[in-house]
Amino acid sequence: MLNKDTISIQLVREALLQSCASVSGMHEVLQKVGINPALLDEPNARVPAIAYARMWRLLARRLDDEFFGMDPRKLRAGSLEFMCRSAMAQPTLAQGVESVLGFLSLMLERLPARLVRQQSVAEIVVHEPEGQSSRAFTYFAYWMIVHGVACWLAGRRIPILAIELRCAQPDYCGDYEVMFSDNLRFDRPRTRMIFAADYLDAPIKRSAEELRRFLAQAPANILVKYRDPQSLASQIKQALRHLPADLWPETQGMAQSLCMSASTLRRRLAEEGQTYQGLKDGVRKELAIGWLAEPDRSFADIALRLGFADTSSFYKAFRKWSGTNPGHYRSLILSGS
Repeated sequence: MLNKDTISIQLVREALLQSCASVSGMHEVLQKVGINPALLDEPNARVPAIAYARMWRLLARRLDDEFFGMDPRKLRAGSLEFMCRSAMAQPTLAQGVESVLGFLSLMLERLPARLVRQQSVAEIVVHEPEGQSSRAFTYFAYWMIVHGVACWLAGRRIPILAIELRCAQPDYCGDYEVMFSDNLRFDRPRTRMIFAADYLDAPIKRSAEELRRFLAQAPANILVKYRDPQSLASQIKQALRHLPADLWPETQGMAQSLCMSASTLRRRLAEEGQTYQGLKDGVRKELAIGWLAEPDRSFADIALRLGFADTSSFYKAFRKWSGTNPGHYRSLILSGS
């Protein structure tokens, strides 16, 4: 995790509203973790991710609850360690994730979940009673734990194809989109996370020492797996979203639009662990996922809008990006509409 990673003050406020009964209590917590309480009144303020992680740990200790008091049952101190220790003993990620979900379903009353594998796509489905939903912050805190532990077990980041939530869209989604997926869908019939099933076959090879290091850095290491939303990569992705794919500039043209040389653009992206081609592929994937959720839009039209020579090229690229084919992904998404 890089020190320049930041979290929106909106997420700070969400955590405090759940955990602190009074304004004075909120201010006292913020001062202890090195966050200026005055930032609560600045909607666009951001705080260091490491300070947010300190706040999370402080609130967990005070409440004896590693889930911010967001469920009638507490996720008592030590739950994350026990869950990880049990999951890492499993042979594959599929069994590890099932262990994680089984533990959380046992400990939490309102978020029972199970893993479902359908050919090349997998989903983690939260089975809530009819008519019941939680706050967006509650769902995203849950996904942060589940996805963060799954990535650690697999030893790599697992790309999320989509997250669907029963709740209404909150006023602020910026950090959620960066943390998880640009494809967030609200007011859906059920709550679920969708990703390529191939990742479930990965073997789990974690040692006791690796677990010790992981827990020592938690939750910062599962909270932030991304760059600041104001990074160069984010600026470029935003610029690409506002242009038709066939008008996307080459490296030189993008660099000129950002008032820098092509070599500087490549160097700065490399410092962020990115490439210009990788960013273009990422935006194509993001747009494709959104359009695949529109049943009347044909694959040929999507391929054309994304700048592919033909539908076959689009199929191959989508399979490379997501581990599944467009038709299967569309059928899964629309089955939950």
